[in-house]
Amino acid sequence: MDVKKSKATVALMMMFMMLFLVNFPGCFSAASQQPNNKKSTHLKPHNGFHSSFLFPVTGNVYPLGYYSISLSIGNPPKVFEFDIDTGSDLTWVQCDAPCTGCTKPIDHLYKPQKHILVSCEHPSCGVVHFPESPHCEQPDDQCDFEIDYVDHGSVLGVVVADVFSLRFMNGSLIHLPLTFGCAYDLKNPGPYDPPAAGVLGLSNGKASILSQLRSFDLTRNVLGHCLSGKGGGFLFLGDDLVPSGMSWMPVSANSKHYLSSPAEVFFDGKPTGIKDLKVVFDSGSSYTYFGFQVYEGVLTLVRKGLTKKPLDTVQDKALPICWKGTKPFKSVHDVKNYFSTLTLKFKDTQNIQLELQPEAYLIVTEDGNACFGILNGTEAGLGDLNVIGDISLIGKMVVYDNEKQRIGWISADCNRLPNSLDSNYKEDIQQPYAANFGILEENHPKTQGSSESNVRVRNREL
Repeated sequence: MDVKKSKATVALMMMFMMLFLVNFPGCFSAASQQPNNKKSTHLKPHNGFHSSFLFPVTGNVYPLGYYSISLSIGNPPKVFEFDIDTGSDLTWVQCDAPCTGCTKPIDHLYKPQKHILVSCEHPSCGVVHFPESPHCEQPDDQCDFEIDYVDHGSVLGVVVADVFSLRFMNGSLIHLPLTFGCAYDLKNPGPYDPPAAGVLGLSNGKASILSQLRSFDLTRNVLGHCLSGKGGGFLFLGDDLVPSGMSWMPVSANSKHYLSSPAEVFFDGKPTGIKDLKVVFDSGSSYTYFGFQVYEGVLTLVRKGLTKKPLDTVQDKALPICWKGTKPFKSVHDVKNYFSTLTLKFKDTQNIQLELQPEAYLIVTEDGNACFGILNGTEAGLGDLNVIGDISLIGKMVVYDNEKQRIGWISADCNRLPNSLDSNYKEDIQQPYAANFGILEENHPKTQGSSESNVRVRNREL
């Protein structure tokens, strides 16, 4: 079916949803839990895990350049891998409509059906295009979308509504009709081909998957992720895993990105004179980005701190700024003692700061070089915004509370999934990387590493 030439109306998905919930009371049953008192970050459920979803994450900053989860769509369900992106609103997947520029083989593409197309007059289409209005020649035209990324890539497609199979943390399985993008035209993907089938939009925009779940009153509008430096980690939707004792910072209510209070930069505990930074937290960026002047200032301080230390500059295909030692480094731990801590202190907060230890801004490449994981955001098209990417979020549980318009973080062990789960539920989990939670019969699609670093920055409308 060629959806680019089709017109259709949307089925009454909300009615389907209500009928389903009436006939599926098990979704909201509570499960008995045992708290874990061995970890510094306690993942205590406070409402029986009846309203949260937990997903194992795969991927890494280098060499893959992304973190992803797997979700199933359709009936019968088919698994797709999604790049988790708190900087994007609309979730989309590469689809056979047919497709131009798709990077996945045809049997790994989503196949839309005519009856699931969202019409231009449907409220879901208005949400996708907000704050603008969709341009409709006829009310029953299909709802199209286009996303332009700052890395000069773009995605064109049609909005559809199909069933997602999701499992609550107490083990209850639900099938939800959710709105997302069927992407049939990908152009200029930038320095890498998208390794995942699509992007999971997790911003606080109304078109995001989390906002849709909240509209069904199934979960709180809260999400969190814990990314491991060894690869993998976990993502959760809902507030059951939010640890107590977190420090919180307000985020802008006027942006669908997670935009912080203005920040001041400290290096090695000393003020740098760099103030009033606009900072966006974005899991859709592999690396951290500073505007040109901030980037140059921080890089100068880093280089000055390396004076008389046994490191020399070297060219490496992974990143622009790299150093080599007297022998190849095996990990960041071999080189971190040569570098100092970078700290962001946020204005108008009670001593809230984000400490970036050297391992939060360095990678070690396959050639054994240490490379600077903070990049020039002005060159990337970010303007005056600064982006905190995956490299600087590793080893932290980061929580985005959209209901209270705040963000918080705390050091955490991200190498394993939280183990305070219902015993029946745990049977479906293979630590540390679970392929799925018993939702699917298909296996998690395997991703192959690359010898080159995948530099990624996917912020929309920055």
